[in-house]
Amino acid sequence: MIRSMFKPITFRPEVEELVRFVEDTDPANMIEATVDKLRGGLDPTVLLTANALAIARSTEVPGQHHGGPIHPVCGIHAVHGISQRLQGELAMLPLIQHTVLCNHHVHSPYMGPYRMSELEPMQGSRKVASGIRAHNVMFEMESLGNNESEAIEATKDVFNKAVVAMKGPIAERFYLWLIGRVSHGELLDLLLPLGLSRNNWDDHYYLYPTFTARALDCIGWEWADIMLRPAVRYQARLMPALYIGDPLDFDWVEGLLDEYKLLEIDIPTASSAAETEQIGELGMALAQQANYFDTIEPIAKALADGLSLEGAGEAISIGAAASYLSTSYGNPMDAHLHTGISNRRYVLRQQGVSLKNKLLGLLTEFTGPEVLLGARKFDWGCNIEPGSTASLPDRSQDQLLDAIVESIDGQPLIKWAELVSPANAVPPEGVKETVALARQYAEKGFEPEPYFNRLAEIACRDDYTEMHSLKHFQAIVDEYYTTREPYRWVHLASATKSAAIIQLGREHSVYRQAKELIAA
Repeated sequence: MIRSMFKPITFRPEVEELVRFVEDTDPANMIEATVDKLRGGLDPTVLLTANALAIARSTEVPGQHHGGPIHPVCGIHAVHGISQRLQGELAMLPLIQHTVLCNHHVHSPYMGPYRMSELEPMQGSRKVASGIRAHNVMFEMESLGNNESEAIEATKDVFNKAVVAMKGPIAERFYLWLIGRVSHGELLDLLLPLGLSRNNWDDHYYLYPTFTARALDCIGWEWADIMLRPAVRYQARLMPALYIGDPLDFDWVEGLLDEYKLLEIDIPTASSAAETEQIGELGMALAQQANYFDTIEPIAKALADGLSLEGAGEAISIGAAASYLSTSYGNPMDAHLHTGISNRRYVLRQQGVSLKNKLLGLLTEFTGPEVLLGARKFDWGCNIEPGSTASLPDRSQDQLLDAIVESIDGQPLIKWAELVSPANAVPPEGVKETVALARQYAEKGFEPEPYFNRLAEIACRDDYTEMHSLKHFQAIVDEYYTTREPYRWVHLASATKSAAIIQLGREHSVYRQAKELIAA
């Protein structure tokens, strides 16, 4: 009798019950059922944890980046932040959107149901590492005695080789062995090399593992052995490039590290007030580059000339936001300039991530295909020019905030059905005025919190873009509060442009039903 090796992952009873709620509830009843759970006193973080475990356990990693656990997991940091921002039962809105999305993926024939199995962690060795071949993988275990550090390094080595050879299942086993033996930063660092080299193919190679780490910061690293396995599988496979254009020469990017001696010189980590002018000048200079590949070497040169890692990250953040404002790109999934730099700055803060991967992260911010699509419509430079608010009437904070929301809600709808792809969308000209109103809000020095609170609910309207609106909003907020004056306004204005694009023509059916239930 042959005994099956397959044993599905299960959780302790109180967790399993909630995970099954996310997996098994009829999608037609998911909104009302989620409201009932939250009204019954369910802790929002506990629900978010169940969502994360359900989507990781019961959906397969797809052949491209839409589907499975990718976007629901990438949205956890944003859902967690926005649910804490909104007041009263409005705080349910992002949680409802997330729960409905996870449930939808599990029930979709394109994504689920899949069931993650238990895997035995496997220690690697030098002998194992030397036996890996792209088409003929031979693994042989050997004892390494009590030398833990040697075992860790050997397992890291064989994990890297397995990922490159696209041997996902065995890579998962090596990675599971490392969890609990190395720091959170080291675990993330192992997932970054391929993500960086493939960023120009699909920026989710970088975003997915970094967002997964941020998700674990929210729900607890006790779930790392579940949540990181799909991220490993995502790295250990190949997919076609998303963007058809001139490819990035990644060898050239890596070569800049040597050319400017960035791994040899002492680059400060922390920024200071003395860098303010340099940060602003570099940021706005990056925003003027219509060819985004031309942003790479100026960043390397600035670091070589003494700019700190944090200062470079802040400059890139300013440049990314100003560049976003300078395009007429109207794709509601156009969030990657902000989410890209937000995750890169997150990585800068992680101990255990190598300097090389931190540097390459900064250099590749403007190279992802989703970012490059926006560069095709680099024609709204008036949004960042001085004097764009000169013709606007004077208003109080509340009056101006109302005017911003009215401008967002009043934009004409885009007929999405007439577009070949959302990538072809261009927002109405009226969005320029919406952006100008937001810039005026910043120039007057009005309080940011009431502004972000109003826009947070607008971000929660979106049930089309698989968390992009929520991710974009939270990334903008994160970047606003980690950017110094006088450059913060680019993020504040970006939040309004993003909200206006979210509003352009979608049904927002989940939001409407959730609001009705909350009102009742």
